[in-house]
Amino acid sequence: MPFLTKLPDPSPRRPRLALPAGACDTHFHLFGPAQRYRFDPDSPYVTADALPETYFELQKALGLERGVVVSGGAYGRDYSHLADTLERFPDRLRGIVLPREGLSETEIRRLHALGVRGMRFISERRHGKLPRLDPALARRAFDAAGWQVHFYPRGDLGTVAAQLLELPNTIVLDHFGGVDVDAGEDPGPLLKLLDTGRVWVKLSGPMRCTREDYPYARVTPLAQRLVAHAPQRLVWGSDWPHVNMNERAMPNDGDLVDLLADWVPSEQARRQILSENPARLFGF
Repeated sequence: MPFLTKLPDPSPRRPRLALPAGACDTHFHLFGPAQRYRFDPDSPYVTADALPETYFELQKALGLERGVVVSGGAYGRDYSHLADTLERFPDRLRGIVLPREGLSETEIRRLHALGVRGMRFISERRHGKLPRLDPALARRAFDAAGWQVHFYPRGDLGTVAAQLLELPNTIVLDHFGGVDVDAGEDPGPLLKLLDTGRVWVKLSGPMRCTREDYPYARVTPLAQRLVAHAPQRLVWGSDWPHVNMNERAMPNDGDLVDLLADWVPSEQARRQILSENPARLFGF
């Protein structure tokens, strides 16, 4: 039986840190209404509604203006929720799909017109039945619409790096490239990928890199190292509504924004990461 994932903090604190104009959240999920959109029967979790209107109130509280919604894993490969959401809010959102197998060029172009800019694949080392890296599909999406490949690793960057770089797509790595800071995982392969000029990294989901609770202190040195290394190819994401945190402390989203004061001390670099980079990457 799937478990009901914990809800996010309903009272986001206004951050102390003022975000730059055009600040963008490049990784979050939306769900519901549940009576209209059914969860995939193979999903390990289900969730209460996390509606666009609720998310837009969060944006207002945090000082965000733009967003890139990633199709929720609880829907499996059914991205109809994402497509419908983009159709409703074409000026505010872009999207990343969990692609169906055999996705056609015609369907890719339809989704692109709605605001989809890439497809997401998940490491073979992660549990579940979400899409695994499919080079043929990635190339088809690039040829049809220039789509990106978003990839969520799990300690296997050194193994899959060559395969990713063989693709024509721009590569975007989720959640600090999946580096496990608790295990002392070497971020060297991640830095080498950044050095190619074809790979981007999301400063998102610090709770996915450590079992520590907020402020995820072990993640801070990794964030600072990435910012010092290649701020021109980093973006930021909230990972709202923070699914699968049932046995852990749920962070307040205002506190998550304020982590940027330590991760990115330079105001110029924050403007680059929060506003300029996502505008260029996602076409706002």
